Amino acid sequence: MRLAVCAEMVFTDLPFTERVRRIHEAGFDVELWDSRTKDLAALKATGAVFSSMTGYTAGSLVDPDTADEVVRTAESLIPTALELGVSRMVVHPAELIDGKAARPVYRSNGHMWSTGAQTLERLGRLGEKYGVTFCLENLNTVLDHPGIPLARAKDTVALVAAAGHPNVKLMLDLYHAQLGEGNLIELVRTAMPHLGEIQVADVPGRCEPGTGEINYAAVAKALAAAGYDGTVGMEAWASGDSFAALEAFRAAFTVPALRAGVEA
Repeated sequence: MRLAVCAEMVFTDLPFTERVRRIHEAGFDVELWDSRTKDLAALKATGAVFSSMTGYTAGSLVDPDTADEVVRTAESLIPTALELGVSRMVVHPAELIDGKAARPVYRSNGHMWSTGAQTLERLGRLGEKYGVTFCLENLNTVLDHPGIPLARAKDTVALVAAAGHPNVKLMLDLYHAQLGEGNLIELVRTAMPHLGEIQVADVPGRCEPGTGEINYAAVAKALAAAGYDGTVGMEAWASGDSFAALEAFRAAFTVPALRAGVEA
């Protein structure tokens, strides 16, 4: 497993490029959110490997009236992804503004399902053209993202499966899944054929593994036993020192320790 860290949430007292540099020097790949506000030349100069970035800036992929905006803005961001070497572009079930639902919807319908699958398929064709993968991220509507339709992990898995395109995968966020659904080990087993990347943070607090209720050692062993060799990204705040948070994350997903756990 490759390990990545979201630069938006650690070393927050430092300029963004310096955050990226420290994450890279600590041996991790880097996740980004909105790339439009970033100095791309400075980011490239750090030598970091960029794991993922936000892959659209407007529209809702489940809304027939705004789905075209998702595809249009996704295509506008592809040059940035190619410049930074980003292979995974993250989309959500609906439009977010400052993390909140742009147009809250509290009940899904069949039109949303069909539009979501069709929009993901369009993104898949776009990704195939440029050599990137679009990853649909599940969200929780209990605390952080009320009003986002089809946001549960089981819904996003179903949408990705319905799209049926190799350039459409799942960004499985286990923090969101714990708040919304739980049963994480069975969830990762079910989602395995569709995984593009996994993101982690603990509950409550959305800080690094080991600060809350999630047994990430058990989750990590289940991933290793299932043969997962993709990226695990820490999209979490540091509960204290950022370096200590990175090391706690590394310890939870260290391969030798996982092997020993699986063999035992």
